[in-house]
Amino acid sequence: MAKRKVEVFTSGCPVCAPVIELVNKVAFPSCEVIIYDLSKGSNTNIGREKAKEYGVTRVPSVAVDAKLLECCKIGTVSEQALRDAGVGQP
Repeated sequence: MAKRKVEVFTSGCPVCAPVIELVNKVAFPSCEVIIYDLSKGSNTNIGREKAKEYGVTRVPSVAVDAKLLECCKIGTVSEQALRDAGVGQP
């Protein structure tokens, strides 16, 4: 069974850390979680390309199966928004 793909876009700041923790808590073990630190790191260019493709304009933001969550366009990431997007479900 294919895992749901959850991509988290961050800037490596203290504001982003709780969102990463929340995603990991909700997603485990049924999802593949990829963290893109847009400020540095080996996946910076890939992360920036994906952020542009998905329309990410703020961090932290989360995309599930290549679709940016609506909450990331207008507010903050919540556990309910993650669950509504199928995170944590097979």
